[in-house]
Amino acid sequence: MTAFTFDTYAAAARARGYEQVLEREWAPGTVLDEHTHPFAAAALVVRGEMWLTVGDQTRHLRPGQTFELDAGIPHAERYGDEGAAYWVARRGA
Repeated sequence: MTAFTFDTYAAAARARGYEQVLEREWAPGTVLDEHTHPFAAAALVVRGEMWLTVGDQTRHLRPGQTFELDAGIPHAERYGDEGAAYWVARRGA
């Protein structure tokens, strides 16, 4: 069995039509108020924890969990006491 790595995640994302794949790191306690992005995103949390709020729904995400956002969707992010990292694929960036 092959280990799941950033490279395997990136290859799978590109096969699904995502043009850009990168790792994002967030400092402990970071809060991003509601905002949007001009790209669609699909991400896998690989370290720490985060809370993603879209509309009136908040998801608590930990390593191994994923999220997807279409371009232009308002959302807010909050990162845990240890910060967080996720691998994110972007389409239309």
